[in-house]
Amino acid sequence: MTTPPNLAEQDELPPDLMLAFLPLHKRAFGIAVGLTFGTLVFLVTAFAVVKGGPPDFLPLLSFYFAGYTVSWPGAFIGFAWAGFAFFVAGWFTAFMRNLMIAVNLWIGYARANLDATSDFLDHI
Repeated sequence: MTTPPNLAEQDELPPDLMLAFLPLHKRAFGIAVGLTFGTLVFLVTAFAVVKGGPPDFLPLLSFYFAGYTVSWPGAFIGFAWAGFAFFVAGWFTAFMRNLMIAVNLWIGYARANLDATSDFLDHI
């Protein structure tokens, strides 16, 4: 049975671990989240229009999305507003995730350097 290699002896991280630390593409993540929630608002509104009566919560979207009503034009307006709002939310989420990963990696790098050089004055 072989022992796993020590990470300190390796020049780089394993590929699976490197994949975990890759930054998210902010625009792509924002577009994906925006399209998902925009489509969800459109489908729920379209279902309410076809069914005949909106659920109690659906007209409340008009407080957040200007021009939204439970109608076919409102479904498209809701799609646009939800797409934009959740694009911004997705972009910001990816930005904050990338920032937090970078800060944590920087702190780990700084601590490793400090630990490696902590006995520097002992050798003088």
